[in-house]
Parts: sequence; C-alpha cells; structure tokens
Amino acid sequence: MATKLVDLVYWRNMRKTGVLFTGLVIGLASLFQLSAITVLSHICLGVMCFTFPLRLYYKLLELLRWNPGLHPFQSFLDYDSSLTDKDTVMLVEELVLLIAFAVTEIKRLLFIHSLIDSIKFVVLLYLLTYVGVLANGLTLVITAVIAVFSLPLLYKKQQMRIRRIVRTVKASVKRIKNLCLSLSNLTRPSPVPKAATATGPVPKQKAKSK
Repeated sequence: MATKLVDLVYWRNMRKTGVLFTGLVIGLASLFQLSAITVLSHICLGVMCFTFPLRLYYKLLELLRWNPGLHPFQSFLDYDSSLTDKDTVMLVEELVLLIAFAVTEIKRLLFIHSLIDSIKFVVLLYLLTYVGVLANGLTLVITAVIAVFSLPLLYKKQQMRIRRIVRTVKASVKRIKNLCLSLSNLTRPSPVPKAATATGPVPKQKAKSK
C-alpha cells in the first residue's frame, strides 16, 4: 500500500497519477458549488457514459462474430482490491492506535499537562483562527492535495539546488545565533573579583614597653 502511494506521489505512472490528481482537484473544486452526493453521482455518471457505450460496442462485435467475447474492462474486473484478514487487522489496529494517540495528545494539551506545549497549542489555535477567516477547510484540502502531488516531484527534480539553499539557510541561522551569543556575552556584567584572603600568619602585636 505504501509503495503504491509513493509511486503515485512521485508520478512514476504518469497516466494513473494524472487521472487521480485531475479527478481529485476537479471533484474537490466542484464541492464549492454542489453537494458531495451530487458530485459523486455526476462522477459515476460521467464514468458510465464512457464505459457503457464501449461495453455495448464490444457486445455488438461479439454478436457479429468479430470479437471472441473479450470484455473491454476485464483487467479492472480481475484486479483484486479485497483485503485479507491480516491486512484488515493491521489497518484496524493502526487506525485505533492513531485515534487513541490523537485523543491522548488533545487531552494532554487541553488540560495543561505541559505548560510549554499548551502555550504552543494556544498559539497554533490562534493562528488557525486567522487561517479560517482567509480560507475554508475545502480550500485547505485542495491546497494539500496539490502540495502532495507537486512538492515531492519538485524536490526530486531540484534536489541539489534545494539542498544548497537549506545549507545556506542553516549557515545563516548559525551565524545569527553565534552573533547573538557574542552580544549577550559582551553585555553581560563581569563577575566581581573576590577579596584576596591572607594566607600568612597574622602578625602579633608587640608588647608595650613598661
């Protein structure tokens, strides 16, 4: 499953990835004007407008003895998309673990288990309020789909250039950090030297002459 997803994301099969990417973007963009049920129904009708005439054409050729009973979509029908018992158990376990982890993390953040993490969560929620004003959830989903299908391919094509940019940014951040540390050390007051303690014996007072 993971290998197939990686192949789709990296466009190793141009036809499958192109069809999937175009269908996802068009389907999600259609949800701005239509409901999900309407979009799904129209997609299925569009697919059947292509498959139904082609199936009738092959059936007509079979009746005319020009086709030995070959089904045009037999490869799709023979494709086994069912899950074995082991795969089903693994998927259910991963899903349950993911839900349990999410619930635990949200509970930990909401009830201030760690003060620093909760502050970060509050800042994130505050920023998300501005994101929600500028864009809705559907826009973010479309943006995420485009990023998933474009950023890995961009990184693969421009891998050396991106690595150089990342190294340059890291070096700049390191220089700025060192400069800040140097300025902090310069402005820090120097420690007061301790008074020297006498190590020799204390001189005795001379006795007064009578």
